[in-house]
Amino acid sequence: MAGSRQSVQLTEAEIEEFLASQMKVQVATVGPDGAPHLTTLFYVLDEGKIVFWTYGSSQKVRNLRRDPRVTCLVEDGVDYFELRGVSITGKARLVEDYDEIKGIGSRVMTRMADGADLGELGEDLVSKQAHKRVGIVIEPDKVASWDHRKLGALPGQG
Repeated sequence: MAGSRQSVQLTEAEIEEFLASQMKVQVATVGPDGAPHLTTLFYVLDEGKIVFWTYGSSQKVRNLRRDPRVTCLVEDGVDYFELRGVSITGKARLVEDYDEIKGIGSRVMTRMADGADLGELGEDLVSKQAHKRVGIVIEPDKVASWDHRKLGALPGQG
């Protein structure tokens, strides 16, 4: 499989399409002792960047205030020849403006609801939650991607 790394890479358009098709991102921050702190969150894309909201008092936010470095992973597939994903290394930009946080929260919640209108109750919930949360925008420095479906199946696998 020499040279297979390039053969499984996604194009920029494929990366954007893949990220738009998924809902959860694994986010690794640097803990106080230097160990990775890993969490999974729901996200939206904003101009190709991963954006999410989380509680302002969370460990990940405390980590990011101290050290903004982050690695994110969005992946899919079960079998080796189905595996695909995008790994993003960069810096997290914290969003602390209430209206921006509310907007991020509304978009994330709408996406979690499969695009359904949140209605007045949903928007009220987002408004109340936004006071306790921060938005996070991932500013990428390095992006790696793979799609093992491009390898084709082994003989006898289909």
